[in-house]
Amino acid sequence: MPNYRRLRTPGATWFFTVNLLSRRDNDLLVRHIDLLRECVSAERARRPFQINAWVVLPEHSHWLWTLPEGDADYSTRWRRIKTDFSRSLPRSESRSATRVRNGERAIWQRRFWEHQIRDEEDYARHVDYIHINPVKHGCVTRAADWPHSSFSNFVARGVYAMDWAADVEILTAGE
Repeated sequence: MPNYRRLRTPGATWFFTVNLLSRRDNDLLVRHIDLLRECVSAERARRPFQINAWVVLPEHSHWLWTLPEGDADYSTRWRRIKTDFSRSLPRSESRSATRVRNGERAIWQRRFWEHQIRDEEDYARHVDYIHINPVKHGCVTRAADWPHSSFSNFVARGVYAMDWAADVEILTAGE
């Protein structure tokens, strides 16, 4: 098994991509959006962190978090969110022999993608990426039409206009 090294900068801001194991024809996250919200809220109550921006699509999600000063443990937070979500769902998924042997559900990909935000420009790029994602994946034609994101909060704060990215042509060749 590869030895993945993750940065551990206390109090940093992080971009995450978290995927379901099966991304094909899977709407589990939006079908159970209230459960996902509860799991995130429960973890924030146990181990606080700030959610700067987020989007949940049918089979993956993107998040921008800032951890408290002196705290770099985002991995435990993600493990608990994913575990709480999985334990709250009925066991109906097909599992590989490895997952059965390890006592794992077949809901989430084991790992997640993380990127430490470097500066204000990097932060702004990732916030835009989060909010354009439902358009990029063909879920809606306007970012404002996707209900499972922080986009409306950014509109309310004057960061975006309601029609932001409504006329953007998304290029998805090669994805």
